Amino acid sequence: MSVVTRAWVWLVALSVASTGLAASGLAGPAFVVSVLALAGLKARVILSRYLGLAAAPGWQRGFDLGLGLFLATCATLALAGQTPLTPP
Repeated sequence: MSVVTRAWVWLVALSVASTGLAASGLAGPAFVVSVLALAGLKARVILSRYLGLAAAPGWQRGFDLGLGLFLATCATLALAGQTPLTPP
């Protein structure tokens, strides 16, 4: 099986997991973090296999860092938005 075919299989499996997660009825912080984790895994497969960053480890580390910071920021904002503010 070629690298691109394996990447495609991983993307299909992660998409099935995303669909299952959406159909599970899960809500709240666990749902947000799970969706962002699956999105991050899918982005990493696309970047490393389809765009060929696996052949350039330095660039891949840079993109992984940027992607991780972006997902962490999104998770922080989403979780902060779900926490009710209490007056002092």
